[in-house]
This record gives sequence, C-alpha cells and structure tokens, in this order.
Amino acid sequence: MAWGITSIGGGMNQGRVMMISMGISVLVPTCILWLLNPVAPKAQEPKRFEYRIVEVLPDTMTMQTKLNEFGMSGWELVAVSMGNMTEPRLIFKK
Repeated sequence: MAWGITSIGGGMNQGRVMMISMGISVLVPTCILWLLNPVAPKAQEPKRFEYRIVEVLPDTMTMQTKLNEFGMSGWELVAVSMGNMTEPRLIFKK
C-alpha cells in the first residue's frame, strides 16, 4: 500500500515539473523578445504640407519654366486649375 502512495506522490511531482517546464518555455522566449525590442515604436507625426498656387501665361514655354523652377525647389505639381479659363493655375505641394 505504501508503494501506491509513493507512486501518486511521484506523479504529482512529475506534474509540477512539467508545469514549471511549460511556464519556463513560455516565459523565456517572451523575455527574449522584450529584451530585443524594449520600447514600443513611437507614433509618427502627421505629415505637414505647404501649398502654392501660381498663375501662369497659357504658353508652353512659360509653364515649363515655372514647372522646372518649382520642381528644382522641391515643389511637386498636384493639380492644374483653369481659373478664369485664360490663365492656368498650377497647384504645387511641398
């Protein structure tokens, strides 16, 4: 009878060892991941844009000159509007 009690006690110890092993197997990778990336990524600031509206004469050379001038300064053409139908408006964003 004493043998049966020892067997049950031994089985409980095996269960404890198994639970501890499982806990360690989950805890160790979690700690490693945390150590490799301890700080959460910072939220990015929203992008801020500046806009310019330029009226130009409706001839190709003038428009091309303005486009190149603003492009060299970092401006990007985003739209062309025909305000009063005679002078195009170039809308730039930076």
